Amino acid sequence: MPTSETDHAPAQRAVRFAVVDPATGEAFDEAPDQHPDELDAVVDRAHRAWHGWRADSAARATALRAAADAVETAGDDLARLLTREQGEPLAESYAEVARTVARLRYFAGLAPRTRRVVDGRPVRSEVRRRPLGPVAAIVPWNFPLQLAAAKFAPALAAGNTVVLKPSPFTPLATRLLGSVLAAVLPEDVLTVVTGREPLGARLASHPGIRHVTFTGAAPTGRRVAEAAAASLARVTLELGGNDAAVLLDDVDVGGIADRLFWAAFRNCGQVCMAVKRLYAPARLHAEVVEALAQRAKTVAVGPGLDPATRLGPVDNAPQPAAVEQVTRQALAHGARVAAGGHRPDGPGYFFAPTILTDVEPGSAVVTGEQFAPVLPVLPYRNLDEAVEAANSTGFGLGGSVWGTDPDRAEAVAERLERGTAWINHHAELSLAQPFAGVKDSGAGVAGGPWGLYGNLRPFVVHRPQEV
Repeated sequence: MPTSETDHAPAQRAVRFAVVDPATGEAFDEAPDQHPDELDAVVDRAHRAWHGWRADSAARATALRAAADAVETAGDDLARLLTREQGEPLAESYAEVARTVARLRYFAGLAPRTRRVVDGRPVRSEVRRRPLGPVAAIVPWNFPLQLAAAKFAPALAAGNTVVLKPSPFTPLATRLLGSVLAAVLPEDVLTVVTGREPLGARLASHPGIRHVTFTGAAPTGRRVAEAAAASLARVTLELGGNDAAVLLDDVDVGGIADRLFWAAFRNCGQVCMAVKRLYAPARLHAEVVEALAQRAKTVAVGPGLDPATRLGPVDNAPQPAAVEQVTRQALAHGARVAAGGHRPDGPGYFFAPTILTDVEPGSAVVTGEQFAPVLPVLPYRNLDEAVEAANSTGFGLGGSVWGTDPDRAEAVAERLERGTAWINHHAELSLAQPFAGVKDSGAGVAGGPWGLYGNLRPFVVHRPQEV
């Protein structure tokens, strides 16, 4: 996942902090640098608002639908501001706004069910669901609006209130989103706070927070879990991935090359479930490398506001240096560059889309999460070797298998130690399905009814059975 904002927090605080356009590397605006001590009042107001918000599920559904309409109306302003601070092409920012709208509408239509327990006793037992209270939603910079909505939409639908903290690299579109929602939601039901560390750490550990939902790097996620444990708050952690794609020996390389390229390079590889390493049969390895390298060399890279751009910059200053370092390490151990491998001349946080071959299996670009436009392509001799390699890292978010026989591909996918496996595509999700990882990729479940119930607790009512 993204570089931890804690690792790059300035030593001194200010009333406001600069927000940089990654396409230029220059500051273009500022955001409030809220002090951690302000959280007491924010959480207190969220707790008081919770009592009214939780009381009427029909009113919540109506409010969430109105919120979706409001976000849709503000779509142009949100998308352009998002591209300015995050770097992604404008078309992708519009898609992110649309996904935010869709999540609000989806969760507005969900309601928890009461379950009757029948166990032979003369007692009527019902399991009902109650909201938890104020929820802390801590969001990274790679998809600020979409990931925020993935957290606050189910939390609000369940009857909780939310304190939302975006990354200090991308606070502006989230602040605008908060203003749009504030116009249609009851006061203090959703509050956006912005600032550098230790604001996020204080929010995660705040005793008034009953659920902490976090997306980010695994080391930071562990600290979030430790902080939340002090008040026994529930935690949901999505801690990134190192997704492997396994190509079978019957794969049609030309037929899948475009899909495979974008599964790895969408948003410059800054996607938790992007393909981050590719395993190809030895006899097809050169063909796969060439097909992907050709696309990497010709894809339009530039500022996200340019309509011709297909890949923008990486989001923030630490990212190019980190990807350059991991690429150099691979090259020092024998890897070769089939495309890219360098920072282009000029301003901004750009890194050329890169295909690496002859990479050592133990290289950091294979075993870690590069979270950048770099893809190692590794050959394998037999399928068992490929599956073992795919399962060999500490991550377990997603993975995919590609081939012309879907049944055979699915049998291989069953062997992947992942929360989600795709056949002949990658990183495609439905709002109605669960999303979760195993191993170091997190804890808890988001998405669909599972995401709703993750924001609720059971409440059991017993009464004598009427005769």
